[in-house]
Amino acid sequence: MSARRTNFYLDKRNKRLAGVCAGIADYFGWDPLWIRVGFVVATFSGVGFLPLIYLATAFIADPKPDTLYSESDDDRRFWTNVRVAPRRTIREVNAAFRDADRRLRDLEAYVTSSNARLAREIEDLR
Repeated sequence: MSARRTNFYLDKRNKRLAGVCAGIADYFGWDPLWIRVGFVVATFSGVGFLPLIYLATAFIADPKPDTLYSESDDDRRFWTNVRVAPRRTIREVNAAFRDADRRLRDLEAYVTSSNARLAREIEDLR
C-alpha cells in the first residue's frame, strides 16, 4: 500500500530530536527553524505541557516513508496545499480542468469551422 500524502509524519531526515517539529513544518510547508523557535519560546514562556505533547507525538506518529522524500518540488507544493486547504485545492483543479476544456472546445470549433477549411485551401494555393 502506498503512503498517504495527507497524513502527518515525523520527518526523520530533518530532525533535531525526534522529528516532530520538522514533521509539523513539512505538513504545513513552513520552515522547521521557526517551528523549533516557537516551540522553545512557548515552553520557556510557561506552556509547560508542550514537552509532554512533543514526546507523545514522537511515540504515536509514524516516520515519513522513504517514497515521500523523493517527490518533486511541484508534487510537494501540491500536496501541502491539499493538506492545508483541501477545498481550495479542489476548486483550483476544477478551474484548471474547466479552462482546459474551454480551450479544447475553442480549438475544436476553429478546426471544424468553414474558416479553417478556407484558410487551408488558400495556403494550398500558394
